[in-house]
Amino acid sequence: MFKFARVLAMAMFCVAVCGQAWAADIKIGLMCPLTGKWASEGLEMKNIVSLLVDETNARGGINGNKVQLVIEDDAGDPRTAALAAQKLASAGVVAAIGTYGSAVTEASQNIFDESEIVQIGTGSTSVRLTEKGMPLFFRTCPRDDAQGKSAANAIARGNFKKIALLHDNSSYAKGLADQTGQALEKAGIPVIFFDALTPGERDYTAILTKLKAADPDLVFYTGYYPETGMLLRQKKEMAWPVPMMGGDASNHQDLVKTAGKDAAAGYFFISPPLPQDLDSAEAAHFLESYKKAYSSTPVSIWGIMAGDAYKAIEAALAAGQTDSQKMGAWLKGMKDLPVLSGSLGFDAKGDRVGEFYRVYKVNKDGVFELQPAQVAQ
Repeated sequence: MFKFARVLAMAMFCVAVCGQAWAADIKIGLMCPLTGKWASEGLEMKNIVSLLVDETNARGGINGNKVQLVIEDDAGDPRTAALAAQKLASAGVVAAIGTYGSAVTEASQNIFDESEIVQIGTGSTSVRLTEKGMPLFFRTCPRDDAQGKSAANAIARGNFKKIALLHDNSSYAKGLADQTGQALEKAGIPVIFFDALTPGERDYTAILTKLKAADPDLVFYTGYYPETGMLLRQKKEMAWPVPMMGGDASNHQDLVKTAGKDAAAGYFFISPPLPQDLDSAEAAHFLESYKKAYSSTPVSIWGIMAGDAYKAIEAALAAGQTDSQKMGAWLKGMKDLPVLSGSLGFDAKGDRVGEFYRVYKVNKDGVFELQPAQVAQ
């Protein structure tokens, strides 16, 4: 009797082990800035992707396998991002999501490529990221040349005649300034000022004084929202009422906190639509789930873009594409996948196809308002 019980126990153990091996976790990586000046962006990326993973697992996983999300903090820093990418590669992830910031993503590209891991960037719009010919790199955000064209169109519609372009020398901001300048030149709109500031400083009076001396009728700062808020606040302190606009890196409510409502009022920017302005069925369901889980709603589109990246990876895995090369080929053949921001597809370079830039303006209450009939084409 004792021998039979021992054999039975061994058999049950083998079944359990085999079952665990058959239903092993699928590891998907998420690299995002959980510390540093972009930490609020990273937290939303983490919250959104974590919630989507929970929903996948609640449905039984992907083809019977549960998903394990492996998260690494890149701190919005290229060197930290390289270490984060190495950790994700060592953890055995089948694909990686991230990150925010073109220079930060670029620092991780070779590591994922050499490890043969599909990487889907989420807020990295620099043109060169998809001009390198890396077959496993994709992004759910548009790239700078598309944004530059949309920015130039918005400037032309506003009847601005003398443009100052200011950037921060980052891959993203310099690229957007260059692309916008080229588009403005084609449109016959002169750029009378082109220079860079140093990000992270607290006093931009000197560069604002140079800008004022150039006498533009519009300042387009192409950098990120922390510096944008400082520029707006200090421009108001100088009593200089020139209009100011930005690109999609301005799309964060912390901009208003830094600038103050009075200084931010009238500022406008181009961006993919804010979460509350998404009109897909996927978005409606997700926003409801997010509110239940976190008692708030997401404020930035870049976390949504991370969710789109997860949806693409989930769809590829559900189609049986566990090999990285086959997953990459499958993603490039994917068209009109329903994701949080609408429908998703990639071209041969790994860039998102389609156009969905919008124009937003900050009202007197500090709210980002979508401008009717101002879709950036």
